[in-house]
Amino acid sequence: MKSKHLKFAIGIGVIVAAVGWLAVSGFEQNKTYYVTVSELVSGKTSRQRVRVGGVVADGSIERHGGQVSFRLKQDTASVAVVYVGTDTLPDTFVAGSQAIIEGNYSPSGVFEAEQVQAKCASKYQSAPGGMQKKVAQAGS
Repeated sequence: MKSKHLKFAIGIGVIVAAVGWLAVSGFEQNKTYYVTVSELVSGKTSRQRVRVGGVVADGSIERHGGQVSFRLKQDTASVAVVYVGTDTLPDTFVAGSQAIIEGNYSPSGVFEAEQVQAKCASKYQSAPGGMQKKVAQAGS
C-alpha cells in the first residue's frame, strides 16, 4: 500500500516539475523589453529582441512592394526601421504618429520590426458648433 502512494507522489512530482519548467521557459522566450529610441541607439540595451517606442519621422515612410521602411525618432535620436511583418499596417500609421515597434535590432543599426502599433497623432475634436446644430435639426 505504501509503495502505491510513493509511486503516485513521484508521478505527481514529475508532472508538476514538467509543467513548471514549460511555464518558465515559455515565459522567458516570449518576454520583450520596452526601450526608447535614445536607449536603443546609444547601446544601453544589450538585448536584440526589443519593443521600441517613438514618433514616425516626417517624410520617412517608403513602401517597396510588401516591405515598408521608415525612421522612428525621439528628440534628436532616430533609428531606421524595416517592417517585415505579415500584418497590414494600421490606418493611424502616418508621419508624426506615435508608434511602438517590436522586433530585432541588428548590429548594422537597422531595426527589423515584426509588429507595428500606431497611435493617432492628432487629438479627437468635436464638430464645430454649426455642424452640431445642423445634425440636431436634421434628426428632429
